[in-house]
Amino acid sequence: MDQLNFLWDTPSDVALRLATKMKGIRKRKKITQKELAGRSNVSYATLRKFEKTGQISLESFIKLTMELGLIQEINNLFTEPVYSSIEEVINASK
Repeated sequence: MDQLNFLWDTPSDVALRLATKMKGIRKRKKITQKELAGRSNVSYATLRKFEKTGQISLESFIKLTMELGLIQEINNLFTEPVYSSIEEVINASK
């Protein structure tokens, strides 16, 4: 999917897409929801709700990414600046 298709996404769309990706990684690693919940110190109910709806606190989301070995993905967010105007480029250099 190209970036243009994501322009009309709602925050809920993005959250659900993240949940779906993480669920796929969990399954690929052959970890059950109960195992991941226990190992990450995120409640089983929270993990189930996240995988169904995409709703989760940022702290719980980070705990899950750490347990799944994905924390580098989080650490890499926003490391490369994306400029939408020359004004932003100029402001970044100040």
